[in-house]
Amino acid sequence: MDAAEGTPPQRLRTLPSRLTNQAAQIANRIVDQAFAQVGVRRYHYSLLAALEEYGPASQAALGRRTGIDRSDMVATVNDLAERQLLKRAPDLEDRRRNIITITEAGRRQLTHLDRLLAAAQDEFLAPLPAADRRNLIDLLTRLADHHGDRHN
Repeated sequence: MDAAEGTPPQRLRTLPSRLTNQAAQIANRIVDQAFAQVGVRRYHYSLLAALEEYGPASQAALGRRTGIDRSDMVATVNDLAERQLLKRAPDLEDRRRNIITITEAGRRQLTHLDRLLAAAQDEFLAPLPAADRRNLIDLLTRLADHHGDRHN
């Protein structure tokens, strides 16, 4: 295959939406590979991070906070509970729902995952100097904030 055959048309190569999607796919692959080293997924990290930052919450509240779908939330909670990284207990105000709490082992695991994630971010952003990294984060944050209110 010659170079022209493997190269998309110029109008595609310069589309911000396409470039953002390509970069996201690469970033997700790098993060997934980092987390796979210790047998976790991005959902595990999101759930532990939300619990650590905001405290105990219902599965429904955690789903809204993390963007994890209800069916995926049940499986994620079950998996993390089996690993003793979180615990669930009946809500005293509404026995039909559970309150999820991070355990001390979950906090330790989250600290370890933070280190893995930081290394993955460094790998993803390797070609960019620090100033460009900060600028990219600022630009992506502005885009996400601007469109987040309309599409969530």
